[in-house]
Order: sequence, then structure tokens, then C-alpha cells
Amino acid sequence: MSDDKKIIVGKINGVYGVKGWVKVFSETDPREGITKYNPWFIKLRGEWREVKVEIGRRQAKTIVAKLEGFDDRDESLLLNGAVIGIKPEQMDCLKRDEFYWRDLIACRVVNQQGDELGIVDELLETGANDVLVVKSDQDDREHLIPWTLDYTIIEVDLEQSLITVDWDKTWDEDF
Repeated sequence: MSDDKKIIVGKINGVYGVKGWVKVFSETDPREGITKYNPWFIKLRGEWREVKVEIGRRQAKTIVAKLEGFDDRDESLLLNGAVIGIKPEQMDCLKRDEFYWRDLIACRVVNQQGDELGIVDELLETGANDVLVVKSDQDDREHLIPWTLDYTIIEVDLEQSLITVDWDKTWDEDF
């Protein structure tokens, strides 16, 4: 399976105990959500390998998992640094007005006046609300647009890779 078919959800970053358990850095929210995906696809030495998760859980401030076929510490040590991916179809179906961040990256952003603001480069989690980082390819500007549906975010059209916002192109010129 190729890289473009995988969604990266974490990384193996150590071993836990002597019975083959691994420590996992999780990119999911909540962190222990990574344990609900089964199987995992781990990328080791440039190749993807499918592994079954026997059990996984939160352990203090980290996530630990027992993977099928890895029954002692030395075997599991070989997995250190491996990227964890899943297939897109393993992800939950979303409700209306819910989006995966990965689907918003590279969308064009326009305001209600039709001004092109740029392309979504990344999203930031700020606590109060998430923020779209929109980079203009015309003038090297960056817009930080709050992700507030029906207020700042007017419409998201994933088929057209287009996000319409209530945002004046001059609002963040002084920053």
C-alpha cells in the first residue's frame, strides 16, 4: 500500500515492559483514540507492514499497545521510530459541518466579495477555536482566520476544494 493511501495517526517511540508492548505517540484526539484503529500499518525501513493491535490503552501520560507477533522487548525494540498509518476507510464517518483537517489543507479560500485570500496551509489549535492559516500565492501574505462555522466560515465545498469566509482581505494587513 502506498504512502498516499495512508493517514498518519502516530509513531512508535519506545518499548514498555518486557512482554513486547510499545509506547506510542498519538496524533489522534483524544490521544487514546489511536487504539480503536485495527489493524495498523507501520512503516519500517521504508516499507509498510500490516499489524494487528491485540490491546491498547492509556498508561499515565502515554499510550501503550501490544501488537500481534511482537512478544518480547527485543522484538518490539525493532519497531522504535516506525510511523503508524491507517486506511482512510477506517476513519469515522462525519456529521454535517464536520471535517477532517487533512481534507481542508490545500483548499482555496475566498471571501464573500470573491477576493482570493490564498490556500489553507495548516490549521492551528488555539484553545478558543481552531484557526486556518491561509497563505497567499500572490503577495506572500498570511491570513489567520478563526474556524467558526456560520460566522467566519460561511461554506466549505470539499468537491471544489473551496472555503468561503466572511473575512476582509485587509483585516490583517497590520500584522
